[in-house]
Amino acid sequence: MAEAMILHRRSLLLTPFLLAGQTSVPVRAITKGPKFHWFGYYDKLQIDPGNRLVLGNQVDFEHRSPGAEDVIQVGFVDTAGGKDTWHEIGTTRAWNWQQGCMLQWIPGSREEVLWNDRVDGQFVAHIHNVRTGKRRTIGSPVYTLSPDGKWGLVCDFPRLNHTRPGYGYAGLADPNREVAAPENSGIWKVDLATGKRQLLFSIADIAKIPNREPYSKGAVHWFNHLLASPDGKRFIFLHRWRGEKEGKSFSTRMFTADSSDGGKLYVADPYGKTSHFIWRDPQHIAAWAWHPSHGDKFYLYRDRTEQVDVIGKDTMTVNGHLSYLPGRRSHWILNDTYPDKERMQNPFLFDTRDGRKIALGRFLAPPEYTGEWRCDTHPRISPDGNTVIIDSAHGGNGRQMYAIDIAALTR
Repeated sequence: MAEAMILHRRSLLLTPFLLAGQTSVPVRAITKGPKFHWFGYYDKLQIDPGNRLVLGNQVDFEHRSPGAEDVIQVGFVDTAGGKDTWHEIGTTRAWNWQQGCMLQWIPGSREEVLWNDRVDGQFVAHIHNVRTGKRRTIGSPVYTLSPDGKWGLVCDFPRLNHTRPGYGYAGLADPNREVAAPENSGIWKVDLATGKRQLLFSIADIAKIPNREPYSKGAVHWFNHLLASPDGKRFIFLHRWRGEKEGKSFSTRMFTADSSDGGKLYVADPYGKTSHFIWRDPQHIAAWAWHPSHGDKFYLYRDRTEQVDVIGKDTMTVNGHLSYLPGRRSHWILNDTYPDKERMQNPFLFDTRDGRKIALGRFLAPPEYTGEWRCDTHPRISPDGNTVIIDSAHGGNGRQMYAIDIAALTR
């Protein structure tokens, strides 16, 4: 019986899309062991404009927090001809399991990529040309990039590592560890040409903006999850805090602001539970949150107004990592789930026009992938809208990257 159970579990690991009954959805591994590969968050450009080169991170251990001296490799998979060859382009000491090192294609470029690193006692960003091999380094890390590829935004990674382990970087201590809302920490705008940056506002500035309810006793504040709008005029950030009331959890406000100077601040969601979000267009934000109208759901917020509409009320019923398909397919939402009761992760497509949902597979998350070193699928879409890339540990070879062909599903 024990042997039969082992064989059954192995079959679960190797045939995710057959379990879902989705035999028409081709899935293939584009990386393999003995080392482990992943990309991280769903809101970065992973695939080049030619829909061929797939960025990724490579590491030789799992199941523990990164240490200050843990080095990973960064590179890309060349998918030409289905050969899926790995090419290393650099290394980094500034990374985490959820978001890697912010590795991403610079918007509008077919050749340049960016990633964060720690060099000579400071966090920096490398800008690397994958064709020529030329590289330059700027004296600031980057969190999100503008749609024109000229500037970025960044929060305080040492503070993030202290307040939200798994999203900051090891190696530099938070100098404001004992300060609840520091004046010298906040969100900076970074010029990619010069590396110069300006503080748009501090954590103290935002903490002073009245909340719906008083902050809990001993509340410590930080910023996380920055994302520029599709036209580059606005950006989102999450203001989070933890005090006696929150315990090991935290409360959240979702803000938007002008990207030029951090002005025209607006509290898009004041109710304390904003999670994953994405811009649909320059005026609308889709996010998992709590709202008095429907409770915990996905909502569509119109920036700088009180207009809020529920999305997929009876279909997208659990939190996930969502994005919109590009171009004429923008009525489709790509999403996923955390492990369900059977520890299956379920990426899917949702058609906002008619509420149709298409499962892209069921991928087993082995029980050792949990907490800070969990392996969320974080589905990312190719620029042509035909391929989804996920991270998954279902195949028995640790976390690896997989390509899902959705071309026939969204025509």
